[in-house]
Amino acid sequence: MTEAIARYREVFEKDLAASPALGQPNGLYEPIEYIMNLGGKRMRPILALMSADLYGAPLEQALPAARAVEIFHNFSLIHDDIMDQAPLRRSKPTVHQKWDLNTGILSGDAMLIYAYQCLEAYEPELFKPMMALFSRTARQVCEGQQYDMDFENQEGTTIPDYLKMIEYKTAVLLGCALQLGAMAAKAPVEEQQALYAFGIYLGMAFQLQDDYLDAFGDPKSFGKQVGGDIIENKKTFLYLKAMELGSSTVQQELRDLYSIRPKNPESKVVRVKKLFKQTGADTQTRAQIVGYTEEAFRQLEYLGKDSPAAEALREFGNWLLKREF
Repeated sequence: MTEAIARYREVFEKDLAASPALGQPNGLYEPIEYIMNLGGKRMRPILALMSADLYGAPLEQALPAARAVEIFHNFSLIHDDIMDQAPLRRSKPTVHQKWDLNTGILSGDAMLIYAYQCLEAYEPELFKPMMALFSRTARQVCEGQQYDMDFENQEGTTIPDYLKMIEYKTAVLLGCALQLGAMAAKAPVEEQQALYAFGIYLGMAFQLQDDYLDAFGDPKSFGKQVGGDIIENKKTFLYLKAMELGSSTVQQELRDLYSIRPKNPESKVVRVKKLFKQTGADTQTRAQIVGYTEEAFRQLEYLGKDSPAAEALREFGNWLLKREF
């Protein structure tokens, strides 16, 4: 993390730490404070602060928007963990494991409401468009999660289907964070939209890179089990591209491999990765990541800004995607 990015994160962390306790009942609010203090990259609030800083606005002006996107993101994690029956989040017990399922649902619901309340700090002329953007984004994130669940058992998922899913599930909240920060700074609408697009393309590149590294990354730097998506039969961009490029024999073998869950999956992972390379799906995925990244940085050129904040946005993109192929 660069010094500039670390500064924005520090501002947000200090604000979060200084926030008053949420109150009673403790059974509702303690899980919220628990997940909010589990850490993470904080990339969404950082982006909100960066985009406000781009226009010379005091960072305090963008902090309510930064809190809104980070609280919403963590709300979605609580509910995702419930749906995935995940035992751990950032190496700690998930909320529904540490407490129980009903607490996870209710505390998550309270977080969603709390996220909206953060935007009440803005005056009416800002509040209405911010709420419209935030609500649209929240709905799209839910749609993305449903698409993701549908794809688990759905035959005939296409690459455009998959790209729409990751745009909604991951990228739109990055775009929302950037545009909310720009809104807080009262930036021109056209530039707000360019920042939103920057977030979308950056989020798409980040998610596709995550897919790629799940199969081909170094487990020490990736921080997750390599091959996890293959073991879970997740039809990622790599799988769909291999199905698109492969012969009928390769397609059938992939279907067969993705219909089983062997007790010792190592040989399955090795074979699937070989098929990804054989079809060229691995190089096509890397090319797609590069394409989205270049398009993200092109959006910043439309802003015509030459400032430390603009440079920090470029650094952020490079930092976010600086994981070895």
